[in-house]
Amino acid sequence: MNLQIDLEHILFLDIETVPQEESWNSLNDINKTLFEQKTAYQRKDEISVEDFYERAGIWAEFGKIICISVGYFTSNQNERQLRLKSFYGDDEKELLLEFKELLGAHFNKKEHVLCAHNGKEFDFPYIARRMIVKQVELPRKLNLFGKKPWEIPHLDTMEMWKFGDYKHYSSLKLLTAILGIPSPKDDIDGSEVANVYYKEKNIERIMQYCEKDTVAVAQLVLRFNNEELLEESQMVFS
Repeated sequence: MNLQIDLEHILFLDIETVPQEESWNSLNDINKTLFEQKTAYQRKDEISVEDFYERAGIWAEFGKIICISVGYFTSNQNERQLRLKSFYGDDEKELLLEFKELLGAHFNKKEHVLCAHNGKEFDFPYIARRMIVKQVELPRKLNLFGKKPWEIPHLDTMEMWKFGDYKHYSSLKLLTAILGIPSPKDDIDGSEVANVYYKEKNIERIMQYCEKDTVAVAQLVLRFNNEELLEESQMVFS
């Protein structure tokens, strides 16, 4: 693709989200009605609104972020490295503030951009909406009000793969498979995150899953740019 951007100016990221409440019965009557109205267009006749609540994590109005993993390239003795860090836990506001602090301290210049797979449709707006809910002032990289399309500092690997085909969807798992990008066998996928969080209470397991997706996004950009993929020894975990 010959990306016209310094790869060290990109912050790769992925988020993991879960429903705000563990079960449908934990919702008050107002939120039950609002969720039913919000999801009416997606629910099939045979799926009750109660059963559908397990998917509530995909909507910022009814979900919450439990992990944001980020990665960025650095050079160490002429060898490229990917440094990884995760903000995770039960206190959503705290992890959002920590993520904002990282942006303000290290990724606040005009040339810096955020990159995620399906980030423009999911990760970036989700983070921004949850910041507003939690009364966290939006950082410049997420405050898009009044910006022209070419001024928005976001890259989306799914959009890059579309090549203008707006009806085309390809998952991160699919792209890594067809492009020969190593993808470690994980014991969970996105549909199981809520269960691991609420039932197993194993946030560390979720964090590791999130970091692997962040690595995959970075590898995807390297592959798009016809550059060598990272070896595991080149990944530095905080």
